[in-house]
Amino acid sequence: MADIRPFCMPKWGIEMTEGTLAEWMVQEGDAFTRGQTLCLIETAKITNEVEAEYDAVVRRVLVGAGGEAQPVGALLAVFADAAATEAEIEAFIAAFRPAETAVAAKAAAPAPAPAPAPAPAPAAAPAPTPIVTNRPISPEALKLAETHGVDLAGIAGSGRNGRITYQDVHQALRPATAPALKGPAQLVEDNARAFASPLARRLAALHGIDLAGLTGTGPRGRISKADVLAKVPVPGPGPAAPAFAPVANLPEIVPFDRIRKVVAQRLTAAKQEIPHFYLRISARADDLVALRKTANLVLGCKASLNDYMVKAVALALARHPDINVQVHGEALHRFPHADVAIAVASPKGLVTPVVRQADRLRIDQLAAESRRLIDKAMAGKLSYEDMEGGTFSVSNLGMMGIEAFDAIINPPQAAILAVGAVTRQPVETEQGDIAFESRIALGLSVDHRAIDGAAGAAFLATLKHLIEHPEGLFQ
Repeated sequence: MADIRPFCMPKWGIEMTEGTLAEWMVQEGDAFTRGQTLCLIETAKITNEVEAEYDAVVRRVLVGAGGEAQPVGALLAVFADAAATEAEIEAFIAAFRPAETAVAAKAAAPAPAPAPAPAPAPAAAPAPTPIVTNRPISPEALKLAETHGVDLAGIAGSGRNGRITYQDVHQALRPATAPALKGPAQLVEDNARAFASPLARRLAALHGIDLAGLTGTGPRGRISKADVLAKVPVPGPGPAAPAFAPVANLPEIVPFDRIRKVVAQRLTAAKQEIPHFYLRISARADDLVALRKTANLVLGCKASLNDYMVKAVALALARHPDINVQVHGEALHRFPHADVAIAVASPKGLVTPVVRQADRLRIDQLAAESRRLIDKAMAGKLSYEDMEGGTFSVSNLGMMGIEAFDAIINPPQAAILAVGAVTRQPVETEQGDIAFESRIALGLSVDHRAIDGAAGAAFLATLKHLIEHPEGLFQ
């Protein structure tokens, strides 16, 4: 069965009896979604945007923009899904009956049952003077006028065909005062007295337009938004913008080279098949940075901070052979020496040449071998032997300002160390003061099939000790 729903004039506030549909934001046949603005509705006090409460299609618009004021509950449009037929829409409109408004319900309600006679009051209020008039007026408006003795001759009815409404009489009882507006846009007294919609008054105040000189095109000569906008001066055309000719944004298709294919296959397999877990720690690096400067002078080399990190990793692996392993199927291969692979971002992609038996090399020897491998990688001349057989990997992005990260294990290895940048951080001294020290962040990615968390933590503890006491790198 088709889902057909009415869209009626809403009621905002206890005094609202009618409203004017100022502008439609959707047209017949348009589909809309929940939260989308459907129209602007003006009342005597406000102009509101009406948002959709559900998804549907505008099947029929019954009240156009800028027309007569409609009473609360009047059918403005019919919304339905696309499956509804025109015959069903017509039948729905023919059978629709507007709900009673608060004022109408009050007028149509049966008289209450007589209550017990109250005690005599000290002074009876005078009975309202009946008003005889041949002008169209609502029952509630007539009752209010009789109660307060309002002269109907001075009231211009705002209802259909000039009918005097309850709101018209209520407005006549209020003292005539000009609104005291603040800010640069001050309405003149004539604007306050003009017969105009709230939105038209607001636009006139914004653009400094006198409503007294406008002729309204709305119902009963009411000045509308369109009347005011017609008087707003239009700025002259500015300099023409240069013509923009869009160019097709076609991608450059670059197939993987041999190295990139191998890297992609191995890392995809690693992330899918290896159960990674991560351990993170930081170490104080002030002593390591200071010793590097002195040691390089003594040894006559240019060992980088990464070379010292590789040396520390190699010594820690020698002390923890359960980390210095490869995983082959359901077997572990343990090695007596640490063959440390270093991650290098070459022009052809990420490569990991291996520094053989790094635990047995001096810092100057390790730095020379590392430099040789990096130069070959940048030249694209690494051989299969240069990249095969590592027992552990080190990936250092600290020189690029990366403070911490997690790396993907390079199979068949069982772990990889991610090295971040050396940063200055505040710490509390033993005396309770605040001081700054250099710290380096380390992240260990571990294959849980081969290495347990406790073994990985013990390895990181040894590595931290070697970094914070770098003299141990020369023993």
